[in-house]
Amino acid sequence: MRSRELGEGLRRAMEHAQMTGQDAARALGWSQSRVSRVLSGKRGGDDEVEISAFLAVCGVTGAERKRLLGLCHEVGKPGWLQRHGSRLPQQLRTLIDHEDKAVRMGEFQPMVVPGLLQTPEYARALLSGTGTLPPEEIDGRVRARLDRQRVLAPSRGKQFAFFVHEFALRLPAGNSEVMSGQLHHLLRLSVRENISLRVVPVAAGVHAGIAGAFMLMEFPEFRPVVYLDSETATLFLEAPEEISAHRLVLRKLAEIAPDEGQSRELIAGLAITLYPQPEEHDGVAHE
Repeated sequence: MRSRELGEGLRRAMEHAQMTGQDAARALGWSQSRVSRVLSGKRGGDDEVEISAFLAVCGVTGAERKRLLGLCHEVGKPGWLQRHGSRLPQQLRTLIDHEDKAVRMGEFQPMVVPGLLQTPEYARALLSGTGTLPPEEIDGRVRARLDRQRVLAPSRGKQFAFFVHEFALRLPAGNSEVMSGQLHHLLRLSVRENISLRVVPVAAGVHAGIAGAFMLMEFPEFRPVVYLDSETATLFLEAPEEISAHRLVLRKLAEIAPDEGQSRELIAGLAITLYPQPEEHDGVAHE
């Protein structure tokens, strides 16, 4: 995954310098194929001198040069960890970048509504309710979460498969109005052709996703990546056996979860019974 981030950074540097691959090859005295290999981001470690020369030709200095050379050292290390403190985490930009480039995403969430499907009110209530974030950071986190949701637009040509445990829909985040708004938002999103939303019911008991939440992202030109998140660290998995294991979890969840239509009925039922709004008390929505 860092090879992907390095390659993107090198291409941006070249474009910012208004150079083509041919220009860079000529300035460095390299072949075009050598430039292509560097831009693939898959050359790291012992190739720091090569990357450094490329950055010099492109005029990259300061913090960006340091960042890209740091990525160069990490290329080829699968399952890299990024740790963060109380500030808006750096790796969030990496996640957004990968969501933007992915063509298919499969996600399982056992306790909360997936971030890509959250309303602003739910996201704010969720982040505030944990009590682990400084209040002044909440708005920034909410904005970042909403920015990620642009990838859901059907015009982006991406396909999504969300599996959400019923617990996540029953767990109150905020008041009844917030939860009602969130569940109705899920119903609106669930009818989009590029989104499959299925609920894993409590009645299913123990299930394949018992180990926790994850997101599997697939790309047209790169290996798939599994994204895991915790309170203090995020983990991106790339090893083939790790990808296969999480694909199996999604397949097993698909075997026990009701289909999209039945899942919509379950969500609508929870919205009415758990978080009724005044206009729903008689089962009829009034204008």
